[in-house]
Amino acid sequence: QVQLVESGGGLVQAGGSLRLSCAASGSIASIISMGWYRQVPGKQRELVARITSGGSTNYADSVKGRFIISRDNAKNTMYLQMNSLKPEDTGVYYCRAIITRIYWGQGTQVTVSS
Repeated sequence: QVQLVESGGGLVQAGGSLRLSCAASGSIASIISMGWYRQVPGKQRELVARITSGGSTNYADSVKGRFIISRDNAKNTMYLQMNSLKPEDTGVYYCRAIITRIYWGQGTQVTVSS
């Protein structure tokens, strides 16, 4: 079993920064990839950024150049550094890990005020 716990969300003004963390515990030795997804009311959860076990990354077009995803394998933690935040970045951010199946965290709210 794998547990994912997100933290770091909050309220920030447009142009500000936040760093999200996702701490993984349990049987995580074979994590294939991890990622951050965002969901707003009435819409499907969408990919923000992901990183593979080999360190390859990809980003949604809307966040390229502003967000940076990273992993600290020693701490079993993934991060999302979010800079130049915009009101449209508002949503619940979920951590996802793919091992033998897909695991999700409980989500953390990010609100960007204009």
